[in-house]
Amino acid sequence: MHPTEPRIKPLPEPQWDDETRELLEGLRRDGRVFNIFSTLARHPKLLKRWLVFAGHILGRSSLPAREREIAILRMAWLSGAEYEWGHHAAIGKDAGLGADEVRRITEGPAAKGWDAFDATILRAVDELNSNTALSDSTWSLLEERYNTEQLIDFVFTVGQYKLVSMALNSLGVRLEEGFEGFPR
Repeated sequence: MHPTEPRIKPLPEPQWDDETRELLEGLRRDGRVFNIFSTLARHPKLLKRWLVFAGHILGRSSLPAREREIAILRMAWLSGAEYEWGHHAAIGKDAGLGADEVRRITEGPAAKGWDAFDATILRAVDELNSNTALSDSTWSLLEERYNTEQLIDFVFTVGQYKLVSMALNSLGVRLEEGFEGFPR
């Protein structure tokens, strides 16, 4: 079902206007602007507003980075968002996830090797993906460790990455060289 080619191609740098240049230059990493940003630059008003929200989720969230990345990677896997998986596998490793843990995220909460709370995170993502709500039992387990802000950040993180996965998959955004896709 996923397109094999971009449906909306990244906006080439020679076509950037001043507003777009201002947005994208701040997102440049290692000399390049990632395809997600240069694709969304075709709608600069949306990109500008989305960056504020996405910036909170990724950089200012109250969630511990490792736990945030477990949730993001699980949603990327469930959504078939290889682009998001590739980028967040790298971010997750920087946040303390081992290569085996990243791979094991594909197996879900019942996979051997997860501690109880990591399994709860995975189960919570599965529930939000399937039911758009958390069960009382999963909520209670999250509530044992997370404060109110963290509980809200968790739900919004999972929802943000479902939204981003839908956009990436539907627009056909391609994963850049240097990032690994799904484990094979």
